[in-house]
Amino acid sequence: MTVFAQPASLKRPAVREHYEDTILNPVDLVNHADLLDAQVLQSLRDLFPSERAQLWGVTPGVGEANLPQIRKMRAGDVVFFSGNKRLYLVGTVALTWHNPALAHRLWGVDEKTDQTWEYMYALTGVRGIDFPMEEIRSLLSWKPKRNVQGFVALHETDGAILTDLVGFDDSAQGSPPPGPKDPSPPPFGPSDAAAAAQRRAEQGPLKKALLPGAEGECALCGRTLPRAFLVAAHIKKRAACSEEERWDLNNVAMLACLLGCDSLFEHGFVTVEEGGLLAVSPVAAGAPAVAKYIDEHLAGKSIAWWSTEREKYYAWHRSHTFQRGALTPDQVNT
Repeated sequence: MTVFAQPASLKRPAVREHYEDTILNPVDLVNHADLLDAQVLQSLRDLFPSERAQLWGVTPGVGEANLPQIRKMRAGDVVFFSGNKRLYLVGTVALTWHNPALAHRLWGVDEKTDQTWEYMYALTGVRGIDFPMEEIRSLLSWKPKRNVQGFVALHETDGAILTDLVGFDDSAQGSPPPGPKDPSPPPFGPSDAAAAAQRRAEQGPLKKALLPGAEGECALCGRTLPRAFLVAAHIKKRAACSEEERWDLNNVAMLACLLGCDSLFEHGFVTVEEGGLLAVSPVAAGAPAVAKYIDEHLAGKSIAWWSTEREKYYAWHRSHTFQRGALTPDQVNT
C-alpha cells in the first residue's frame, strides 16, 4: 500500500467547486457512460452498485512532472487531501484510469497550465479529518515550514504513521498480499528499539492504573470482564501524544474490551462526544455484523469514563480517527 498526499486547497474557488461537485456530491456514472471505456464503466459499477462514486484527478504537470508519482497509484492505496494548512480528507483508492474527455467535462482545465485532471481515480471509505500541518510536521519530523507542494507518494514510514493515526487497516484496504517473508529480517534500529522500550515502560503503569484488580469495566460497553479480556486503549493515539500526555495515566487511556469495543474505537466506528454520549459512525451501517454489535451493546450509551480532563483526548479521536463523511469547505475553512 502506498500513501499519497493530494494538494487541494479549498480556498481556491476552482478546487472548492470541484470538491463540491465530485467529492461532496458523488458523480452519477450513468450520466457519463458515453465517455467511459466499457471495462472501466463495468469496474466502477461493480465497485459502486449505486452507480455513484467520489472522483478526483491529477494533471500531467509541467513537463509531465506528475507522471512518475501517478504511475505508482494502485487500487488499495490511501490518499490524504491537503489544504488550508491541514490534512482534511482521507480515502482509499478504488480504481484508477486515464480519461481526458471525462476530466474536461467534470472539471474543465487548469488556467495556469491549460491541462485537465485526466489521471482519474475513484475513492471509497472517504472521511473528513483535521490534522493541522504543525501536528503533521511534528509527527513526521518534517522541517518547520514544509508543506505538501505537489501530488506525491509519501515515504513509507510517513505513510504508515498517518494511516495508523486514522485507524486504517492495511489488510482491509485492497493492498496486494506481501511477498515471501525475508528469513533474516533486519534488527530494530536504535530509534525503533528506544520506542519499543518506551512503550513497554508505559504499559505496566498504565494498565495498573486502569485495572488494579482481576476484573474491570469496559469504558464503552460497561460490561465487567476478567482482566484477560480488557486492554488499556489510548484515547488519543500514542504516537501523537506528547511525552507529558503519554504519562497522563489517569486520562489518556481507558479500559476497552477485546469482545469488540477496542477495535470499534481504534478504527473509528464509534467515538465519544463532549459530555460523554457515544456517537456511531454512519459507515457502521454498511457492515451488518458491526451494526448489530453496536446496536446490542453500545447504542445510546453515556460513557461514564468521559470527563473534562479527558475531553481533549476524546476531541482528538473525533477529529482524527472517527469515520465521518467528507467535510464541507466551510467546515475545513474554520
